[in-house]
Amino acid sequence: MTTTPEFEQNLRRIEERSAAFRAALTALTPLTAGGSLDAPLAAKVPSCPEWTLGDLVVHLGMVHRFWAAMVTAGPADTPLPEEDFLAPEGLGAEALPAWSQASTEELLSALRAAGPDRGCWTWWGASDAAQTAGPVAPHQVAEALVHTYDAQLAVGRPVSLPTEEALDAIDEFLRVGCGAAGPWPNPAAVVVLRAAEGRGWLLELTSEGSRARSLPGAAVTDTTPAHPVATVTAHGTASELVLALYGRMPMESLDIEGDREVLTLLRAWQPSE
Repeated sequence: MTTTPEFEQNLRRIEERSAAFRAALTALTPLTAGGSLDAPLAAKVPSCPEWTLGDLVVHLGMVHRFWAAMVTAGPADTPLPEEDFLAPEGLGAEALPAWSQASTEELLSALRAAGPDRGCWTWWGASDAAQTAGPVAPHQVAEALVHTYDAQLAVGRPVSLPTEEALDAIDEFLRVGCGAAGPWPNPAAVVVLRAAEGRGWLLELTSEGSRARSLPGAAVTDTTPAHPVATVTAHGTASELVLALYGRMPMESLDIEGDREVLTLLRAWQPSE
């Protein structure tokens, strides 16, 4: 079993973002003598209004345990049964951070043991991404990235997403998420995303599915013969683009040129977790 620098980097990012997620849990009520996590964990998550912060902790922990099990199980045509992944019961508020950390460690241990080339079940078989542990790692970076923002927002201390992680999350959203979504059920469209940090992407959406590719630097216009004319172009920082694509901030927060409705349809179409 061999690993790659990119794979190892993604494991470090999962660990770092998950630690940042847990750091948000004590932002309102530090665990000093007599302190309690009950208050912050009861806080509503504005970006996931049906959840409390405690629900969010359980969700991310269960996601980590789910993917740890998928990677450990190896190649499969179907996922393990849902009954194998039951949310914890009777776990007190102050025990949840430790349970969350154990969940992250379970995921990281499974990925390290497997290495990037070991096959496993994934939901993105229709995309160009391999059904191996390799793509699971960046997908889990994106998962922890967005949910860390959710947790920070819930305690009133949102922080912009780290730039490099956000840039890679955009790429993962377009190539893996959209690539697995199947035929585009709306009129054909071309979406261009431009990050202020200098990277760009073009996403072609047709009845045959989607095709994503990177664009040259931002100095190149979006009407060059090198690629189709954009139906809609969205400009923003990498953090803003990720948060808009994942529904954490309004699309209107971006600098948009062209048919805005395409972006709304895109966000609704891309598969979840």
